[in-house]
Amino acid sequence: MTGSLFKGNFWTSDILGTIGYDSIIQHLNNGRKNCKEFEDFLKESTLKRALEVFKQQVDSVAQSHIHLAQTLREEARKMEEFREKQKSQQKKTELIMDAAHKQKSVQFKKTMEAKKNYEQKCRDKDEAEQAVHRSANMANPKQQEKLFVKLATSKTAVEDSDKVYMLHINTLDRVRNEWQSEHIKACEVFETQECERINFFRNALWLHMNQLSKQCVISDEMYEEVRKSLEMCSIEKDIEYFVNQRRTGQTPPAPIMYENFYCPQKNAAPPGKATGPNSARRGPLPNPKSLPDDPDYSLLDNNYSLIYQ
Repeated sequence: MTGSLFKGNFWTSDILGTIGYDSIIQHLNNGRKNCKEFEDFLKESTLKRALEVFKQQVDSVAQSHIHLAQTLREEARKMEEFREKQKSQQKKTELIMDAAHKQKSVQFKKTMEAKKNYEQKCRDKDEAEQAVHRSANMANPKQQEKLFVKLATSKTAVEDSDKVYMLHINTLDRVRNEWQSEHIKACEVFETQECERINFFRNALWLHMNQLSKQCVISDEMYEEVRKSLEMCSIEKDIEYFVNQRRTGQTPPAPIMYENFYCPQKNAAPPGKATGPNSARRGPLPNPKSLPDDPDYSLLDNNYSLIYQ
């Protein structure tokens, strides 16, 4: 069985959100808790009962209980090994995902800061242009020269901040794609682990019920009901049940788009397509109307489940 349900149902439209990933992690941790509880039961409760029977019953009955206790200890050992193995595998994937989440958050913050700086530089340039227009009839050439220098500087600052902003947008899109790829891989690993856990846990319970039914014939009807319920266990249905109960979304977060300060509608990219650094939207910056010789600026079926709820 391949991992297909987890990676298609645990997304969130928030690029910084981890609710889908967190839901899977919580579910896996709860599943290991089931194994741990059963392991403790095998280690403690059954051994204690076997020792009490040993003191109270004839030697032959006591010997059979001791044999059962030894068998259950072996079951507990296998359960512990399986639980620790899954814990180790899950930890490796979690470390990778934690790094991806951190990288995504850091790059998102840098991108928003670059956007804020870009917008401020655009405002500064607009103010410089307005100052030049207002000083068109000034008699002081030095003052006018200072205003033109300030305008030229502000234009350069806009171009530089625009490049930085675009660079961060492209970097964020790359980081987002890498995170999305790691999320899919993590979902596939986690779903495989969950299939193994359900199968292992079901088989362990089946074996335990057989042992108890041999030891206590009077309670065999109750144990038979447990076996019947285990026969109805379906890995696929358990996975589907968990997905239907805990799904967070089927659509990954959309990429962060480049927003041109002057004409956001014309430069907005369609959903799912990030703008690139080689777009044909760029050109020289505009100059004051009083300087017509300068170049123009272009705008930039059953309800049973082993899942721990």
